[in-house]
Formats: sequence, structure tokens, C-alpha cells
Amino acid sequence: MKREEFAELAAGHALHALSEKDEARFQRALIANPRWQVQAEEDAQTAAHLVSGTAAVEPPASLRGALLAQIASTPQVPAPPVSRGRGSRIIFVLAACAALVVGIGYSAVVIGDQLIPSTSVVALERVQDADDAAQASAPLADGGTATVHWSQELGAAILVADGLEPLTSAQTYQLWLVRGETPLPAGIFEPHGGEAVVELAAPLLDGDIVAVTIEQTGGSATALPTSDPIVAIATR
Repeated sequence: MKREEFAELAAGHALHALSEKDEARFQRALIANPRWQVQAEEDAQTAAHLVSGTAAVEPPASLRGALLAQIASTPQVPAPPVSRGRGSRIIFVLAACAALVVGIGYSAVVIGDQLIPSTSVVALERVQDADDAAQASAPLADGGTATVHWSQELGAAILVADGLEPLTSAQTYQLWLVRGETPLPAGIFEPHGGEAVVELAAPLLDGDIVAVTIEQTGGSATALPTSDPIVAIATR
């Protein structure tokens, strides 16, 4: 998948506007390219910022289809050269939201309850409500706790952690699924106030171990851990 195509999927994911098929393509792309997790997080934060502080109202059932139609017909404005990659993604999200406001006649508050809280928090709520919801926890070295919530039925898993230490600007936390003896990259994340709620960018299988390491900004360049895990959580 080309990066431009992923950028479109990431914007749709941020707006909760992807079909099941496109959502699956989005998740597969993240597994194959863990560094793209940063793009997805930036789009989600941008979309959330657009409706920050607004009151949520119930959207009509036709909203999703109308939004997708408007996105498809809205041209993307070229980004400034100094921030071409990030700027074009943000503009796409802005254009999608503007299409909703202008083309459909609803203000941004219509989708406020879908963008706030974050996409990972929404995914956590879905997993916790699933019939096969499960969870497992492990302590962090500095007294915090990391918990993995998952649903095999939904094919989703979310890490909830508190007590995470702040990192330097050259570092990031990276998630891994350890399957047998093979570590698989499952996304990178940045905690806020020592806390994090992040959806794994890979499907969790029974018996996988969810681990977190500290890697360079953007994630491990080799797609393998370069440090010992700060936590490892068994899911069996």
C-alpha cells in the first residue's frame, strides 16, 4: 500500500467513517508499516481538536453515507512544502469535517460524540461490552499497572496503562505481540500524564504475550525490539 492511500484510510479511521473492509486494510497496513502509527494518531488528534468543547447530539442514521460521499467529492488542498506529509493528512481531515458542515448542513457537534473521547477509548468500550471480553494485567516497575482488554470476536485489543515514565523526544513506547518466540510490532504510542489507552495495531491471538518496549522515535527501525520490555502481559 502506498503512503498516500494509507493517509486517506487514516483520515477515514479518525472520523469513524471506514467500512469494515477498509478498516481491515487500515489495520493490516499498520502491521506492515508500524511507523505509520504516528500518522494515524496525528489524524485522530486533529479530528478530535476540531470539535473540542462542543456538545454531542445524536447523528441521523444517514450521516455516515453522506459523509463518505462528501469526502469523495472534496478536493484536497496541497500542503506547504515545509510540512508536506503531515499537512496533507491534516488538510484531508479538515476537508472531511468541512464537507460535513457545508454539504450536509450539520455542524461539527453532530460527530462530536464519535471523535471525543479518542478512538482507542471508543474501541475499549466496545471490547468491554463484547460477549467474550477478557483482560489480563501486570505491574510496572514504578508502581503503575498495565492491563490488556481484548475480544476475539471483535478482533481487537487495547492496552490501558498508568504510571508510565515520560520519555525523551528521541524515544517512544512500542507495543509488541510475542507469538511463540516471534515479536510482532503492534503500534507506538505516547502517554499523557503517565497514562495511555491505545489500541493494538495487530490482531491478538490466544496465548500471545503483549509487551511494551522503549524504542527510538518512530519505532524500531528493524521491526524487532531493541530493549528489554518494561512489561509483558500473558493473555492465556
